[in-house]
Amino acid sequence: MVEITGQTDAVRRTRAPLSRARVLSAAVALADEGGADALSMRKLAQVLGVVPMALYKHVANKNELLDGMIDVLVGEIDPPAEDTDWKTAVRLRVLSARRMLLRHPWASGVIEARMKARAAPTPAVMAYLDSMIGIFRGGGFPLDLVHHAMHVMGSRLLGFSQELFHDSPGREPDPDAPSPEEMAARYPHITELAMAVVHDEESVVGSGCDDQYEFEFALDLTLDGLARLLR
Repeated sequence: MVEITGQTDAVRRTRAPLSRARVLSAAVALADEGGADALSMRKLAQVLGVVPMALYKHVANKNELLDGMIDVLVGEIDPPAEDTDWKTAVRLRVLSARRMLLRHPWASGVIEARMKARAAPTPAVMAYLDSMIGIFRGGGFPLDLVHHAMHVMGSRLLGFSQELFHDSPGREPDPDAPSPEEMAARYPHITELAMAVVHDEESVVGSGCDDQYEFEFALDLTLDGLARLLR
């Protein structure tokens, strides 16, 4: 009995103490494996080898857990490039955010949902947006043009585009949807466009047509437009 107790004490001593950072890191890894929908406080506790109640000392609830996970991911975005112009600095940082989302395919949906649910963005997102505004201001943008730039950039600042159409693969087919022949007859221009476009599915973030080419096309178009306005 003494030997068993001694072994248990040794395990406890070698196990890393539970912390908010460890909880959030494990939650991100769990979401990477099965998506954000598969994440639960009970499953996270199992992974960490603790009882669920132990998690609540570090995160009050699942929403706070998701917010903390967002801040961890924003921390993966490269810092602003130095000794370069504003346009290059913005582009490099946005594409770094894009790479972060490609590493964590579930993240864009969580970011979008939590941004809508919260009264204000999470602290790390606020700091990121503040630094992006700083890049524009350092590039000579007046405040009114910065305001317009932040709105037109929108979710692209965080590496994804909010799409008008949600056509992600794996969705349940709509039983009331018209047949392809009916679609072509009713909506010939939409059908023509849909048949002509090919996307790189390996580079899609979120839903819709947000693959890497489309993302960079829209990003560069926006930055070129802002550059013309600034001149």
